Amino acid sequence: MIKVIASDLDGTLFGNDSKMASGTLKAVKRACEAGIRFIITTGRNFRGVMKELEDADLTCDYVLCSGAEVRNSRQEIVSRIPMSTELCREVYEVLKTYPVSVIFGTDEYDYQIGTYEEVEKQTLSRLNSYFSEMGMSELQKAQMFDERMDTTKIVRNFRELSDTGVPVYKIFLFSDDRAMLGRIDKELAEYKSIAVSSSFPTNLEITDVRAQKGPVLKAYIESLGYRMEEVMAFGDSRNDESMLSMDFGATIAMENADTELKNAAKYITKSNVELGVAYAIGELLKHSYPGF
Repeated sequence: MIKVIASDLDGTLFGNDSKMASGTLKAVKRACEAGIRFIITTGRNFRGVMKELEDADLTCDYVLCSGAEVRNSRQEIVSRIPMSTELCREVYEVLKTYPVSVIFGTDEYDYQIGTYEEVEKQTLSRLNSYFSEMGMSELQKAQMFDERMDTTKIVRNFRELSDTGVPVYKIFLFSDDRAMLGRIDKELAEYKSIAVSSSFPTNLEITDVRAQKGPVLKAYIESLGYRMEEVMAFGDSRNDESMLSMDFGATIAMENADTELKNAAKYITKSNVELGVAYAIGELLKHSYPGF
């Protein structure tokens, strides 16, 4: 019987507006009322997750930054797998030879190397890739632009970043040049100490090889006394592959998921805009938890 539900956020639990639909939230809460443990598994950091869920009144556990941090239902840090300073430096030496936007993700802030003007330009370009219907001037006046800049720390060079002593959980890359991202991906594949994945076609995400959703989720649920066959997991993109390719009880790809992920998963549900997670939870409760 399924006793744990683990779900990605963007493209899975969230709609294309990066919000959780009321029908999805209602389904998740029904599952929790039935005694099912709910775990968010996301590439976002804790601050970013809590901002989106501040009005949800949802009690859950968190696998954050693609597995680099785990928090329990009391929001306490259970485990951390940051990238070492030397590993960050080694990866950055490769990345700085390419014209890409590089972001060092931590548990609270993102760090970028450059001037304010450079970071501002990169942030606008990144937002434009997600919200192409909005012009640059409109984006610059938007609240989301201010929020991105407010959660970004700007440093002059890598040494200044390392001097902060802040654990780096993840390195993000953004570029509309997908062919170039493919070349970077191929070059980074030579480094066995890192894992490279993505949430969108225009980004790459780099973590310590131990910080991947699947193995981290397995270790966490087993520490709580659950078995793999008692877990239902949802995802839609490459950074969910380590989770959906494992032998959990039910691994479910969204209809909007990458083809490779659909092939890795045991099942496919409706798309995120069709509330695919809510649909699958409803089917689970109907068949295994009558009365909920």
